[in-house]
Amino acid sequence: MRIAILGGTGDIGEGLALRWAFHADHEIVIGSRESDRAVTKAREYETELSSRGVDVTIDGLENPDATATADVVIAAVPAYHLVDTIESVAESLTAGTVLVSPAVGMRHDEAGMHYNRPGAGSVTALAADVTPEDVPVVGGFHNLAAGRLANLDVDLSMDVLLVGEDDDALETVAALTDAIDGLRPLEAGPIDNAAEVESLTPLLINLAEYNEGLHDVGVRFE
Repeated sequence: MRIAILGGTGDIGEGLALRWAFHADHEIVIGSRESDRAVTKAREYETELSSRGVDVTIDGLENPDATATADVVIAAVPAYHLVDTIESVAESLTAGTVLVSPAVGMRHDEAGMHYNRPGAGSVTALAADVTPEDVPVVGGFHNLAAGRLANLDVDLSMDVLLVGEDDDALETVAALTDAIDGLRPLEAGPIDNAAEVESLTPLLINLAEYNEGLHDVGVRFE
């Protein structure tokens, strides 16, 4: 499977790229607004993986080119760039390609982080509103600790909550989640439930800020 990670130069994008290349046999392409930046990061990821005995080629392309041949597109960009990013690749999205949104809207004040719910109801719903109708959208990977995800020496042992309307798309993203050692996919219902999932992220950040030893806290349901 070919996975395009738009914003693959950022924290979550880096972690997902490294983990899928390390744990699974998928083609990874890093997308960015600037092709040079994408190529540079792709080479960095290849070097890190090579040091661990994994020889793999990771492509680096501008976002539309990265999207054009992908089976799954991860829009790993901040919430305030999400709409612009999806609109910039809309013509490159083909029917049946799955788009995944890990973005969470947050605001910060002196007390900590707070969920910033958009007018669409959730950031995942916002993504679905601007994505072509024949491209299913799944919300997922919202609550992962980026530092822990990108550190291949660390066991993850975290759950990934998935929301979406298309059963086949949910099954695809669940399989991709399960391919990463230590991650367990759990379905949380349709996109109407995305706000509840997304709002866990600022909670986890606040727990990490106020409790020593919880810097890379995630969620696990027992």
